Amino acid sequence: MLDIRFIVENVDLVRQNTIERNATADVDKTVSLYLQLNKMEQDLNDLLNRSNKIAESFKVADEEGRDALKIESTDLKSRVSKLKEEIQVVKEDYNKEMLRIPNLAAPDVPLGLNEEGNIPIKFVGEPTKFNFKPLDHVELGKKLDILDFEAAAKVTGSKFYFLKNEAVILEMGLIRYALDLAIKHGFTLMTTPELARDEIITASGFAPRGPESQIYSITEGGLSLIGTSEITIGGYLAKTIIPEEDLPIKISGISHCFRTEAGSAGRNSKGLYRVHQFSKVEMYQFTHPDKSALAHEQMLAIEEEYYQSLNLPYRVLLMCKGDLGTPAYRKYDIEAWMPFIGENGDYGEVTSVSNCTDFQARRLSTKFRDSETGKAKLVHTLNGTIVAVTRTMLAIIENFQQEDGTVLIPEVLYAYTGLRKIEPKKKRF
Repeated sequence: MLDIRFIVENVDLVRQNTIERNATADVDKTVSLYLQLNKMEQDLNDLLNRSNKIAESFKVADEEGRDALKIESTDLKSRVSKLKEEIQVVKEDYNKEMLRIPNLAAPDVPLGLNEEGNIPIKFVGEPTKFNFKPLDHVELGKKLDILDFEAAAKVTGSKFYFLKNEAVILEMGLIRYALDLAIKHGFTLMTTPELARDEIITASGFAPRGPESQIYSITEGGLSLIGTSEITIGGYLAKTIIPEEDLPIKISGISHCFRTEAGSAGRNSKGLYRVHQFSKVEMYQFTHPDKSALAHEQMLAIEEEYYQSLNLPYRVLLMCKGDLGTPAYRKYDIEAWMPFIGENGDYGEVTSVSNCTDFQARRLSTKFRDSETGKAKLVHTLNGTIVAVTRTMLAIIENFQQEDGTVLIPEVLYAYTGLRKIEPKKKRF
């Protein structure tokens, strides 16, 4: 979250940023609640101070004076109790409004209210052309006996799937290759919990509950299934002061991710593109504030290295203000060519990378100890996905299909899968 003192001192800037980012936050209401809360807490302190003075006066007062002090003390207790209840209500409203205010956007982030405002800044490879009638990944998945959506719908519901046969090996290969790339670039590997406390999810900039949430919540215990290991890795160093010389801390997490995908029906919802559960390898960095911009570019380069080595056509987008997401200061998306999005194919998101500056760190209370001043300062956090398996698998299946019905495996994955192609087979069950 932003610093409330910064918001109060820069109301016009924060209000304009909130409007441009298409956020539902009410900046003026937030400031009003903050000032109201300050006034109420000061009033409470005044009442408590008066109560302490009464206690001191009671020791030396005569009988008549003690009677008067008792009456005043009883009245004070009632007022304190009532004021504490009122403060709690205002505090809850204030916290709710504060969480809606997005991070400031970088100066070069383009205007735009939705994905149509995102700016392509780089194209790699040419969209795949076929000299035969191609099939989408759902049809190919059936013929190859590697995907089963119908059985998953019986077991769990729509937007779930079974991976079978070579698809299982391909998933493991995509993950292991991503982990090796993370090791190569100095990341420490982790498998993370797939549940997190709601306060950690909230601190990371996500809504764990309510109509805007894309997260599955557990009914008891204040826990929710994570939508990304960004949440759990960010929480790993919550309430920690890191020695400056230890920065950057680079962690790569592997986890399953769970998303409700509420309200996401549309042209990109078929098959593996938009599902409720998938595997993902995430990168996360805790950096010095002066170095987060460079770290952002380096993480994008790692993602590009991954998709270039798979020989998938892709483009890089600089995300507009309305499509950034609450915590992000600046964000890139990589979109791979997917032959069956829309009528004639289109690019579809496979990964992203965001610089969140100190937005997450402030609420997580993750700081570093400045080596010169000795003061604790907030770190900057960054997150980016090396691979989200389902969409990458979709792109491989559709782009590398052959006229004979086989699907070629990218050369870089030969050693990770033991496969060079997937062939059609008779479904046994």
